[in-house]
Amino acid sequence: MRLPRLMVAPNGATKTRADHPALPLTLDEVTRTALSCQQAGAEGLHLHLRDAAGGHLLDAGAYREALAHLSAAVPGMALQITTEAAGIYDPPLQRAVALESGCAMVSVALRELLRDTEEATGQFYQTCADQGIFVQHILYAREDAETLARLLPEALLQDPDLQLLFVLGRYVAGQTSTPAMLDPFSDWLAQAGIAPDWAVCAFGQGETECLLAADAVGGKLRVGFENSLVDAQGVTAPDNAARVAAIRSLIA
Repeated sequence: MRLPRLMVAPNGATKTRADHPALPLTLDEVTRTALSCQQAGAEGLHLHLRDAAGGHLLDAGAYREALAHLSAAVPGMALQITTEAAGIYDPPLQRAVALESGCAMVSVALRELLRDTEEATGQFYQTCADQGIFVQHILYAREDAETLARLLPEALLQDPDLQLLFVLGRYVAGQTSTPAMLDPFSDWLAQAGIAPDWAVCAFGQGETECLLAADAVGGKLRVGFENSLVDAQGVTAPDNAARVAAIRSLIA
């Protein structure tokens, strides 16, 4: 299973309607957003669920139901769940959600799992591989990538289906990304001598420029309100589908 060229991340774990009135929170809203984004050119959905109060939810049963619902509503769209902790959940629960939700694709932040032992983290990656679950490893800095390379079994590290997400601008002042932030990851890939299936997401007004820079060197892209609400000129987008359509028009 390969990453889609263009994936949408429509809500994230912490944004609310105060951030944008079109932010989808309920499963029905996420479904409508997924459909409109698929029509605009997104081939995959990065799925966050919310509880009844709108808070971030990690629950294997809820994910299982949501995946069944979305599979019927947006056939052909790749569905990836998240294990984001958001300051609420711990690694054992995150691992259980990935393994018990019935997902085929899951994004996992290495930094979050390493709140537990390296042994538990490495074993989790192997168990996912054994069960046919494709983990997209979320990496915020080259140091994360180097740690992942040390923890992964060699067969998984060298596998061309290894999925990575390079996150640009998350931990800088103002969460503003620039294409230069991709360079440390590109240098690491070259020095490690691996050719994984990788993608980029980028925060703030620099999102568009960063995604185009990644596309130009063979990367895949994740766009959406989880990372940025604005276009390259800083104008707030009306909805997620508009951001998908804008990026699709630039990479078509």
